[in-house]
Amino acid sequence: MSDTTTLKVNKTKEEWRQVLTPEQFRITREHGTERAFSSPDFDLSKKGTYRCICCNRPLYRSEAKYNSGTGWPSFYQPIEPGAVTDHSDYSYGMTRTEIRCADCDAHLGHVFPDGPPPTGLRYCMNGVALSFDED
Repeated sequence: MSDTTTLKVNKTKEEWRQVLTPEQFRITREHGTERAFSSPDFDLSKKGTYRCICCNRPLYRSEAKYNSGTGWPSFYQPIEPGAVTDHSDYSYGMTRTEIRCADCDAHLGHVFPDGPPPTGLRYCMNGVALSFDED
């Protein structure tokens, strides 16, 4: 399951608009955020892989997903270390760590240091930025 090769996906804004819904585009390409508790219903009992909605890269496994109570899908670790990249985000007068897909730079959400063991991290993702492939 580990693939250290990153294949960069480069598309223009217009090309992204042609393959994404308006909401997917707003969140992934314009660094938006969906309303809490409005994301697709990802059943915690189902096993599978969460992928980037833009480029289909595997990002998270269901085993790392948990109910954080925040209203957004939350994971304690990505599927592999190179699946996502982190970036400093100083928007809205806050200092946060933004998470993007390593292959296409899609904005996925943010990571916070208040998650469960074993990592203590909470990857708080926009559900509309993810698709789910059940095992």
